[in-house]
Amino acid sequence: MLITSAIGLESWNIYAVITNINVPSSLNLFFWIERFAMMSHFVEAIIAAFYATSRQKMPIQYATYTFFVGTIGLLELFDRQDDY
Repeated sequence: MLITSAIGLESWNIYAVITNINVPSSLNLFFWIERFAMMSHFVEAIIAAFYATSRQKMPIQYATYTFFVGTIGLLELFDRQDDY
């Protein structure tokens, strides 16, 4: 839910920039935090997509899942207990 909120916040910020709406400067800290979280999750999604095939997972699907859940997705991917 937090990453979805971060996507919404960044979308609102982009819309404000395009339409020349002033965004309160008090929100700058929140923008930096959400950008850091989005970039961290994006890097985790790339790692998950790269290693998903070695774990018999679909790369795009698992990367998307990992992007939204974060480190938990990577922990599940690298869990040594394989359910076959």
